[in-house]
Amino acid sequence: MQDTSFAIHPGKKKSLKHATYQDIGRLIDYDQDGHQLHIRAEHGFVTVLFYDDKIVRVVMNPYEKPALDESFAVEIEPKRDAIKVIDEGETLQLVAEDVQVHIQKAPLRLSVTDHQGQVIVSESEQGMAYNNDGHVICFKDALQDDHYYGFGEKTGFLDKRGEKYTMWNTDVYAPHNPETDPLYESIPFFMTLRNGKASGVFFDNTFKTTFDMRVDQTDVYSFKAEGGQLDYYICAGPGPKDVLEQYTNLTGKAPLPPKWGLGYHQSRYSYETEDEVRELVKQFTEREIPVDAIHFDIHYMNGYRVFTFDEDRFSNPKQLITDMKEKGIRTVPIVDPGVKVDAEYSIYHEGVTNDLFCKYLEGNIFFGDVWPGKSAFPDFTKDAARKWWAEKHEFYTEKGIEGIWNDMNEPAVFNESKTMDLEVMHDNDGNPKTHRELHNVYGYLMGKATYEGMKSLLDDKRPFLLTRAGYAGVQKYAAVWTGDNRSFWEHLEMAIPMCLNLGMSGVNYTGPDVGGFAHDSNGELLTRWTQLGAFTPFFRNHSAIEFVYQEPWQFGETYEAIIKEYIRLRYKWLPHLYKLFKEASETGVPMMRPLFLEYPDDEETYQLSDQFLIGRNVLIAPVIRPGVKHRLVYLPEGVWYNYWSGEKYEGNQRIIVQAEIDTLPIFVKQGAMIPEANVKPSTAYDVDEMTLHIYPDDETSSYELYDDDGETFSYERGEYFEMDVKVKRDGTLVTIDASIQNDRYQPAWETVKYCIHDVSSDVEVVYNGEKLEHISFENRTITFER
Repeated sequence: MQDTSFAIHPGKKKSLKHATYQDIGRLIDYDQDGHQLHIRAEHGFVTVLFYDDKIVRVVMNPYEKPALDESFAVEIEPKRDAIKVIDEGETLQLVAEDVQVHIQKAPLRLSVTDHQGQVIVSESEQGMAYNNDGHVICFKDALQDDHYYGFGEKTGFLDKRGEKYTMWNTDVYAPHNPETDPLYESIPFFMTLRNGKASGVFFDNTFKTTFDMRVDQTDVYSFKAEGGQLDYYICAGPGPKDVLEQYTNLTGKAPLPPKWGLGYHQSRYSYETEDEVRELVKQFTEREIPVDAIHFDIHYMNGYRVFTFDEDRFSNPKQLITDMKEKGIRTVPIVDPGVKVDAEYSIYHEGVTNDLFCKYLEGNIFFGDVWPGKSAFPDFTKDAARKWWAEKHEFYTEKGIEGIWNDMNEPAVFNESKTMDLEVMHDNDGNPKTHRELHNVYGYLMGKATYEGMKSLLDDKRPFLLTRAGYAGVQKYAAVWTGDNRSFWEHLEMAIPMCLNLGMSGVNYTGPDVGGFAHDSNGELLTRWTQLGAFTPFFRNHSAIEFVYQEPWQFGETYEAIIKEYIRLRYKWLPHLYKLFKEASETGVPMMRPLFLEYPDDEETYQLSDQFLIGRNVLIAPVIRPGVKHRLVYLPEGVWYNYWSGEKYEGNQRIIVQAEIDTLPIFVKQGAMIPEANVKPSTAYDVDEMTLHIYPDDETSSYELYDDDGETFSYERGEYFEMDVKVKRDGTLVTIDASIQNDRYQPAWETVKYCIHDVSSDVEVVYNGEKLEHISFENRTITFER
C-alpha cells in the first residue's frame, strides 16, 4: 500500500526530531606516534594522519582506539613522516606543507585550513558524535555559497545542495525520479565548491550511510553511518581537478579500457537465440552501422544458471562467438551472483562442498530467490571464493569472450528487503562481519574477482567489465551504467547529471541505457538519446523484454540515417575520446565533465545540468525535449566555434542555437585540437587515416596525439605512440611544431592530415621550421598532410 495515499496517512507521521547523539566531548590527552596523532576524548577516541600533504584522514571510534587497516577501497599507505604538532594550550595544530589541522580541545572540534589560513572544512557548534544504537555522525559547517557534487549514482540535478542521500546498494526497477534513493551504487564521496575552490570528503564506511546536505536552514551538513567507525578523508584541493586526483590516488585510478569497450554496444533483454543474434549482426553489417559488442542477457543461459549456455537456444556458442569476432564484434554475456540450487549443477556443487557461499552464523547457507529460483550466493569477502569465481570465467574466455556484464550484484533478492538477510555472516578473510556491514561492498568484490579473473585468463588482453553495483574504488575494475531507466524524455535529461556526478565520484567510465531500458521508445527519443550517447564514456543501447525493439533501424529510414551518422561520429571521435580515457587513467579527471570543473570561478556553471564538456574544450548541448528545434546554450569564457557550421561566438554569454532533429549542438573552443579518424565497421579494423583539426589561438596551444594497440597492457610497458603538437597563430602566420615523443607502437596511419580552421586566404603556415607552399584553402580552412 506504499504506492497509494495510505503512505501519507496521518497515523503514519514520523517524528522530525533528530536522534540524540553523544558528542565526543573535550580532549583529555593525546600522544603522537610518528605519523599519527592519537586523541583520547571525553566520549571516544580519535586518530588523525596524513596521506599526502593535501589528504587528511580522521577516524573516530566511540569505544576504543580506532582501527586503521580495514578499508576495502583505499589503495595507498599514509605518509610515514612524523607529524609536526604545535600545542597552543586551548588548541592543537598539525602542520603539513599545504594544509593545517586545527583541533579545538574543549569541546573537541576539528577544522582544516590551507597554508594561507583559508578554511577548507570546519566544525563549530557540532562535531563528531554517536548514539546508543552504534550510529556515528559528523557535522560540518556549510556556507551560503557552497555547492555539492558527486555522491556517485544519484538522480536529480547536478548540484546536490538541499538533498539527502542514502548509500545502500538497491535494485530499483520502479521508475527513477528525483526522490528515488538509494540506487545500485554506493560511493560515499562528495566535492564542495566554495568561492571557486574545491575540497572533497570521502566517508569510508561500508554500513548504510546517509549524507544530509539540507543546509539552508541549519548551516551544517552531516554524514552518518549505522555502525562502525567515523572514518573520513579530507581532500584539500584547491581545484576541482586536484580533488579528483587526490580522491583517485586514494581509491585507485581506472585502467585504460580496450578500444572495443569504447565503441557502440547493442543489447536487449534478451536476444534469446543464436539465430536472433546472427540476424542482428547481419543487419548491422548490411546497413553499415558500426558496432563493437553485442550483449547477451539472461536468456542465453540454461535455466539462468551462470557459466552455462542453453544448448537449445545456442547450440554452438563458441562458433557463434568466433564468427562474430571475425566480423569485428565482441560478445558480452551477463553474469549474476545467484547460483541455482541444483545438486547436479557443478557450480552449486563446488560452492557447497568448498564452503564458498554466504552463510548464517550457525553455518547454514543463505538461500534467496532470483532469476534461477532458489539460489545461493558466493561469499566474495572470502579469498577462496573470489579465486574460485575468477577461475570459473575460463568457461567464457576459452570461447573467445573478453568482456563480462555483472548484474543483480547489490546483491538483489526477490523478497521484501530486496537483498539477503542482514544477519548473514561474511567470512571477510577470517574477520567475520555481518551483511549489514558488508552489503555495500558485495558487488564491488564480485567485480574485483571477475576483473582479476578475466585479466589472468586473457593473456595480457585488457578485460571489459560492466557492473550495476559497486562501492568507492569501483573504477579500478568496471564501467558503471545507470541501471533500469525508462524511455522517458525526463530520463534522457536526468542521464546527464547522473553521468557527470559519477565522473565527479571517480567513475569516468559510465553511461545510461541509450533509448531507455523499460517502456516503449520512439524514433525521435532514440535519435536524441543516441546523440547524447555518442559522447558519454560508455555507449550502449539496451531495452527490456515486452517493450519495443530499439535497434538503430527500428523506427524508419529517416531516424535510422541520423542515428547511424551519430554512431559513426562516435568512431570518428574515438582517437580523442581514447586519449581522454588515457588521461583519466593517470589523473582521475573524467572524459565527460561538468562545466565548473574547467571554470570553477564562473558561477554560471555551478548548476548547469543539461550541457557538459568533453575534455577541456569541447562543449556538448543535447536536446532533451520532444519537438524542440532550438535550445539555449551557455558558452563560458573564450572564443567558441560551432562544430558543424564554423560560426564563431564570444564566450561569457548564452546563445540560442538551431538544433533540428539531425543536429546535436557541439562547440569547440579556440585553441583546441581534435583528432578524427576514418570510420570503420568496428575498432577491430585499423584506422588508416588521421585528421587533426586545429582551432588556432594567439596563445600557444598543445595536444598529445596518442595511440596504442587498444587491446593489451603493452602501453604500460611503454609501447605506445605519442606525438606532441604545438600551435600558435600570430596574425596571418600559423606555426606548428610536431615532435614524436614515443614511437614504440606504430599506428596504421602513416601521415596526419592537418585541418586549420578560421584562417584567411593570405595565411602562412610554418611546419617544423619549414614554410609550406602547397596547401589547400577553402571556407576559411587550410588543409595539408605531413
